[in-house]
Amino acid sequence: MSNSTQQSSLKVYLRLLRYVVPYWGLFSISLLGFLIFASTQPMLGYMLKFFVDGLSNPNAGLFSEVPWLLEHATWIAELKLLQAVPLLIVLIALWQGVGSFLGNYFLAKVSLGLVQDLRVALFNSMLNLPNRYFDNHSSGHLISRITYNVTMVTGAATDAIKVVVREGMTVVFLFATLLWMNWRLTLVMVAILPIIGLMVTSTSKKFRKQSKKIQLAMGDVTHVTSETIQGYRVVRSFGGEQYEQQRFFDASEDNKNKQLKMVKTNAVYTPSLQLVIYSAMAVLMFLVLWLRGDASAGDLVAYITLAGLLPKPIRQLSEVSSTIQKGVAGAESIFEQLDEAPEVDQGTQTRERISGRLEVRGLNFSYPGAEKPVLSDISFSVEPGQMVALVGRSGSGKSTLANLIPRFYQHDQGQILLDGLAIEEYTLRNLRRHIALVTQHVTLFNDSVANNIAYGDLAGAPLEAVQQAARDAFADEFIEKMPQGYDTLVGENGVLLSGGQRQRLAIARALLKDAPLLVLDEATSALDTESERHIQGALDRVMTGRTTLVIAHRLSTIEKADLILVMDQGRIVERGTHTELLALNGFYARLHAMGLDDSPAADIA
Repeated sequence: MSNSTQQSSLKVYLRLLRYVVPYWGLFSISLLGFLIFASTQPMLGYMLKFFVDGLSNPNAGLFSEVPWLLEHATWIAELKLLQAVPLLIVLIALWQGVGSFLGNYFLAKVSLGLVQDLRVALFNSMLNLPNRYFDNHSSGHLISRITYNVTMVTGAATDAIKVVVREGMTVVFLFATLLWMNWRLTLVMVAILPIIGLMVTSTSKKFRKQSKKIQLAMGDVTHVTSETIQGYRVVRSFGGEQYEQQRFFDASEDNKNKQLKMVKTNAVYTPSLQLVIYSAMAVLMFLVLWLRGDASAGDLVAYITLAGLLPKPIRQLSEVSSTIQKGVAGAESIFEQLDEAPEVDQGTQTRERISGRLEVRGLNFSYPGAEKPVLSDISFSVEPGQMVALVGRSGSGKSTLANLIPRFYQHDQGQILLDGLAIEEYTLRNLRRHIALVTQHVTLFNDSVANNIAYGDLAGAPLEAVQQAARDAFADEFIEKMPQGYDTLVGENGVLLSGGQRQRLAIARALLKDAPLLVLDEATSALDTESERHIQGALDRVMTGRTTLVIAHRLSTIEKADLILVMDQGRIVERGTHTELLALNGFYARLHAMGLDDSPAADIA
């Protein structure tokens, strides 16, 4: 692993550990528990010395050679090996249990707190990310980051530390006891440490690379699953089951193969490490037998037992590398999102209420990375209470223009003014409070009808106001027929409602907002003719005193517009009223001649 990669891993890991800081109290208790646990390992091993010595003389005193105990605690000093060894083993086991509980329980509290903190931080950052981030990242990968990657990260931040502390201290205590018992023999084992270090370093790089690939593959699995669940109607309508089965199998197979690669690396690495450690043990046992000197059988058995306890914690310490590398790989993807710049919001102005005068001057816009401009030199103005309709073929830039007004994207050149003030001057929250947006793709939440109408800033609106908005959108007729009326759950994204019903709820939501600027992007496209006639009547009432920007493909929706802007390839090619544009006998007249009012598919929108 190169120095720069090691530094970057360390940097990411240290940043990750900063999330543990708020839990330092719980973490300290946990570390104390693991220290207690580690200290009992050599104690239990050392008990074998007394056990083996007791085989030849069970009545020997355990502490008979400790003068202080003979003087101050005679009954302890006189304990015979026959009684003391079993009693001490039970006491050591109890002490170990206390350490294990403190370590595991309090570390779990830290770990679960860390999972929550990271998930909340990711989710909250997602709410502030610009639209282009969602355009460039699939929902499946974003969900996988919050679910799968976070668990990998907490493993590195807490489980890895648990192993490092518990097994690390076990090694230290065992090693100290072995040095105290026979320092010459113990130094033989030190010779293998550089070999272990080399093996750990070389494998770490592989673990990190493989872990990144696994996380991406897991994102693919989530992505395919998410798409299939959301589009299950299309899948079934067009017989896409086999295609989706194959797509999911390929993603899952890819994930399985990448997981297997990591398991293979681990499977080769662990026995190789064990071979090195046990080779050192073999040399050690030979030396013990050869250089036994005047040591008792109990001393030698205890020494070999304690030395035999070393390989397990050393192996677990070496395996921590894979946990940490998985976590570092996950942390990189998490910090990449957390470091993403939020929506640009440098506005300082807030206005309680605006009249709704909209003016666009010389507007140009291109999507990031795209060469061709989507909008070129767009200019128009709308007075309060006026209705402007945008028409044109698909891809002419109408929806893009509608998305620039609430600043879902930042325009390149030109100005958009609301009540004479550039929209960048408003704070984002205040700007969007003045705009009610209804799109063709309605978003509803798995909540009650009332909560879907009174959503967000509208939450807490009186039920009477919600019912009035529903009546104005002609939604009350189907709401009142529902099992629990306004308290009926609508299912995920309103799956229990028809397209027209969902659209009417979205319009009711916009009406309840009572914003001075209304943007209707294909808002009546999902309605049948009768529903649209009702909605059109409601919109006529609602548009009074409001500036309305309508993108629609039905003639009945736009013929009453005060101004119709005909767009083609990002430019306004014609402007005027319905009658004036027909008289021009140009672009609009040709669209009109295609029978737009009868066929929405003709796509004036």
